[in-house]
Amino acid sequence: MTAVLNDAGPAVILLIVAGLVFAECAFIVGLFLPGDSLLLTAGIGLATGGHTAPTVWAVALVAMLAAVIGNHIGYGIGARMGHHVLAKKDGKYLNSANIRRVKRLMDRHGFLAVLVGRWIPWVRTLSPMVAGAVAMNKRTYTIASVIGSIAWAPCLLLVGFYLSNALAEYHWVLEIVLYVMLALLVIGTVTGVLGYRREMARPDVEVELDSPADPPAAGDA
Repeated sequence: MTAVLNDAGPAVILLIVAGLVFAECAFIVGLFLPGDSLLLTAGIGLATGGHTAPTVWAVALVAMLAAVIGNHIGYGIGARMGHHVLAKKDGKYLNSANIRRVKRLMDRHGFLAVLVGRWIPWVRTLSPMVAGAVAMNKRTYTIASVIGSIAWAPCLLLVGFYLSNALAEYHWVLEIVLYVMLALLVIGTVTGVLGYRREMARPDVEVELDSPADPPAAGDA
């Protein structure tokens, strides 16, 4: 596995991390992507492949930028939708109940909702769209988005890297962990893409965000 990672080089890992982080933060497909495990696995992979700290910090910086840019794309998509956001009837994640939950978080906590929501996978993807749809103050959203992205993407990636370096003498253990995490990552991504396709095939349901007190429609949770 180490030889494979060395042959691939950090550029391949960087592109994969940046692409999936961007997609998770910008588009609905992100609801079904394993972003947290991707970042941890990338950190472990870089350490196991013998890459240096400057290389890992560069990947962490790109991951953070991908998250920030993705958030703003998601915000823009929500802004174009206005207060009428489309959900999916009986959707697993993209349902009216989840969208209303994120809206309530925005109403009650604003800045903190964007910041803390970074660590909750489905909130991480839905909050940019909802923030744009309800016209959350762009400056407030941008500051929360940047701080949240710094605390999320580089943090997980660097934890994976430095923890692996701390356990370098147990190289065989790290190899096993890396194999397992890569297998779970591939399975999670494939399962996620299939889940996304099933979700998108469900009928659309319009969610009115001007009426947060409205109960979700029957069968739409």
